[in-house]
Amino acid sequence: MQHYEKIATTILSTAIHRGTEKSTCPSEIARMLFPDDWRKHMKDVRGVAIDLHNKGSIAITQKGIPVDVKNIKGPVRIKII
Repeated sequence: MQHYEKIATTILSTAIHRGTEKSTCPSEIARMLFPDDWRKHMKDVRGVAIDLHNKGSIAITQKGIPVDVKNIKGPVRIKII
């Protein structure tokens, strides 16, 4: 993936800045990095987030509850663990 490092760094720095009590939306990351065409990068942002989740760096949640990243349906949030 072309932008993997840039996306991963932004996800981690944003999640760390928010702390363990707050989360961020993947679309917020996409908008930060790709303001003019963020929607076309959402799949990449979610993919990097899932990879970071699988490595134990972040948690992916829905309504504050960790989700099974193999079966994500609907909007998710990203938070540091």
